[in-house]
Amino acid sequence: MNPLHFVSSQPIDKILVADDAPDNRFLIEAILEEQGYALDFAEDGREALTKIEADPPQLVLLDVMMPEMDGYEVTRRVRQNSNLSYIPILLITAYEQVTVAAGLDTGADDFIRKPLEPEELSARVRSLLRLKHSIDERDRIAQQREDFVSRLTHDLRTPLVAADRMLHLITKGALGELPEPVREALETMGRSNNNLLTMVNMLLEVYRYEAGKKPLSLQPVDLVELIREVEQELAPIAEEKGLGLELDLTAAEQDGGRIYRIMADQLELRRVVTNLVGNALKFTEQGRVTVRLRSVSAPSGGGKWVTIAVQDTGPGINPLEQAVLFESFRTSRHRHAGSGLGLNLCRRIVEAHQGKIEFISQVGMGSTFTVSLPAQTHPVSLNPSAPSAGSLIASPTGSSTVLKPG
Repeated sequence: MNPLHFVSSQPIDKILVADDAPDNRFLIEAILEEQGYALDFAEDGREALTKIEADPPQLVLLDVMMPEMDGYEVTRRVRQNSNLSYIPILLITAYEQVTVAAGLDTGADDFIRKPLEPEELSARVRSLLRLKHSIDERDRIAQQREDFVSRLTHDLRTPLVAADRMLHLITKGALGELPEPVREALETMGRSNNNLLTMVNMLLEVYRYEAGKKPLSLQPVDLVELIREVEQELAPIAEEKGLGLELDLTAAEQDGGRIYRIMADQLELRRVVTNLVGNALKFTEQGRVTVRLRSVSAPSGGGKWVTIAVQDTGPGINPLEQAVLFESFRTSRHRHAGSGLGLNLCRRIVEAHQGKIEFISQVGMGSTFTVSLPAQTHPVSLNPSAPSAGSLIASPTGSSTVLKPG
């Protein structure tokens, strides 16, 4: 009878050892191979970097002093490569503490000194592999969560859109005349369904920004015109509540408005302005909402920024809520408060445009939200083939973007 062979489902950890000394490579191989690791070797830093980029290992052991490229430079380039997932790096050195500190500052995770002690090397390798497995598992769970939410929101949209259309047809009499109480009940259902559809759409947009999969279509945007369009759209809400909705475009009118024509995604910026003005109207019970357009000096001292400020005479924001105002699904005591997705999405859109969004608020005195965006330093070309035309892919953090040709 043949003996049974049990195969472990745990994948074998691959370790890349980069050292130009054959004796050191042989010693490390003798220590680690018998522990079941899959070992690969490089004789210099450049070869090590090539192998890491082609087939990333679970751990890298780097000698500090190597020809072609030393261990510090390899570490620096690995950490700068955004296409690589996290790889622990263990530096091997014969030098003193100051050199070790320099290596850790470049992004290495740990170090070990020569001559190598087998037990110490094995322990450090096990420790870094545990860290690698923990981070990989965390990233896997986070990715599953994002995929679940993305698929869920996509799947939810279809029945919500279908229900919205059917309710609209019924309330318009497509299936016959309805008694007034029934029509009012269906209209209430329609509003609730529409609110849920809006939340699902907003949640989907937030996750697109978080995943860095939201493309921004760049084109010349006239901020004066955009603000006026939003004002016309939301004026009925202001009139219904007896509020004033005022535009302060004096600065733009005085300088001819050229500086207020910027390269941006018009639909996304319109979403920001609409959300901020809509929120101001929703939370304000008496008084007015004012939208101001200004130009200011850039924080770095060079060039200009344009600012869109939305000021209301509402109740203001509780200081405890101000710290989490731009977070998703935050809690609020205000009766009109929503999920927080709107402001979270506004922040992501503004940051994707290399801008910033800020607010000041005092309880009982109202709030002012200000969006600051880089202004054009030269007239915008309307030629679609001009170098300024294209699309931006918003990064998850909003701190950087990738320009793609239009």
